[in-house]
Amino acid sequence: MTAAQPGSPVMDGIRSLEVRWIFPGQLETAVAGWFARFPAELETREDTYLLSPRLRGLSVKLRAGAALEVKAYQESPGILDMAGRARGRMESWRKWSFPFASPSHGGRDPAGWRLIRKTRRISRFPLAGGPIRGCGQGPGEEPGCAVELSEVLTRGQAWWTLGFESLGPPHLLRSQLEAAAALVFAETLPGQAEPGMNESRSYAEWLLQWPDAEDNNAQALFLPRQPYSFRPG
Repeated sequence: MTAAQPGSPVMDGIRSLEVRWIFPGQLETAVAGWFARFPAELETREDTYLLSPRLRGLSVKLRAGAALEVKAYQESPGILDMAGRARGRMESWRKWSFPFASPSHGGRDPAGWRLIRKTRRISRFPLAGGPIRGCGQGPGEEPGCAVELSEVLTRGQAWWTLGFESLGPPHLLRSQLEAAAALVFAETLPGQAEPGMNESRSYAEWLLQWPDAEDNNAQALFLPRQPYSFRPG
């Protein structure tokens, strides 16, 4: 086995800048049509998130039963404000992913974990020295911003989410995200949903706010609004 070299994604992880909004209920047809302005790939998968034990500043999940993904929260560089059409908290993360074969759990939540079924529409906005524009298929980790509209089912309840994930050189992360958001929100999101600060949260923060979370103070792990840092040990 070849040792990982300093500066490699295995050692340093992949840096991302993200913003997400999560809404209760079924995804409206009008919202799906609004997102269909851009080419998108469709993906259905199951992710299982670790809820217990609590790991401060970390999001841990089994991705589609094939990879263990660990994300470390870095800080919030500020608010994404799209001229009254959307407002959300940007979050900087560092991500590691490892091959993993998870045991079957019969469609039930294993102890300490939460299973989420996702149907994802993903449009990618690569930035390659020219105007940013949407495309469908593409490598998941190449520089640019991926925009995701997902239908989510967990514990028999339906939700939907709109998220942006910018990858690439650190100095481009914010400009890529803002450029993609400007295109997506050039038309107002239809329906009653308003992407605002109350709906802006990561999956990890959202799951820790459920009433059956073991610790009622668990949301404090992702709601400090004062940046905290994580150093892999």
